[in-house]
Amino acid sequence: MGTQFTLTMYAPDSLTASRANAAVSARMDTLNQVMSDYLDGSEINRLSATSGSGKWVPVSRDLFNVLAKAHTIARLSGGRFDPTVGPLSLLWRRAVRRGEFPARQQRRQAHRVVGYRLLELDSVTRLVRLRRAGMRLDVGGIGQGFANDEAMQVLHQLGIRSALLDLGGDILAGDAPPDQSGWRLGIGSPETGDTATLLLHNQAITTSGDLYRHLDYRGRRYSHIMNPRSGLGLRHFVSATVSAPEGWQADALTKVFSVAGLRKSRRLIRRFPYANVRLLERKSGRLHRWQSTAF
Repeated sequence: MGTQFTLTMYAPDSLTASRANAAVSARMDTLNQVMSDYLDGSEINRLSATSGSGKWVPVSRDLFNVLAKAHTIARLSGGRFDPTVGPLSLLWRRAVRRGEFPARQQRRQAHRVVGYRLLELDSVTRLVRLRRAGMRLDVGGIGQGFANDEAMQVLHQLGIRSALLDLGGDILAGDAPPDQSGWRLGIGSPETGDTATLLLHNQAITTSGDLYRHLDYRGRRYSHIMNPRSGLGLRHFVSATVSAPEGWQADALTKVFSVAGLRKSRRLIRRFPYANVRLLERKSGRLHRWQSTAF
């Protein structure tokens, strides 16, 4: 999936561990072929190619599941997370890579084909329809967490309960290591002077931020974290850490709360009662902090 994956587990013997590692790797490879918008022949790109055709397209269980979860988060967040953001993602990837701001006409054209309401799902028949030509799906904001959940299920099927998965910073913890109360994890960044250590078990945690990936253009800073509703990268530094029962929830909600910001997140969290949120936001030269009481 274009990032580093680390699996730590406690197994009864090396043979079981080796088999588990192979099974997880195979599952990850399968999901990459399904969800990666970087691969020309991936299932999600083949689905995007049908946009505007009016056709209901049968998709795999994996793709349908991740799209259904993404659509749920999009609806509950009022579009602050959106799996149809692909056209805008392409613009901002190129902008950050080249240091060139996208032209207004390019942004306008991309924004016209973005909107989670344009994505239709039929859960009975497992069919998907993309209503407008030029749509492009992008589940990068939820896919790594979803993949962690699927990998943990593989481990459980093999009898391994104590494991820690780290896929590009998306972390999913299983049962605690033997004789310990949890997996010890550090969160935060020395650059912001905000660090903490957590003990985690049977929980997911993800952090999104733009300390290292952003675009500086004409004296303004634009984050790689995009607001799908405006079509622009965030114009201020924000870092969101979210813990939740499942990886897909933590992964997607870091983007939701990053876009929402401190003031709106205090109200928005009521729609996601299972989530714990920790936010840092710098505006007008000042660093502001907020976290839900459960953190």
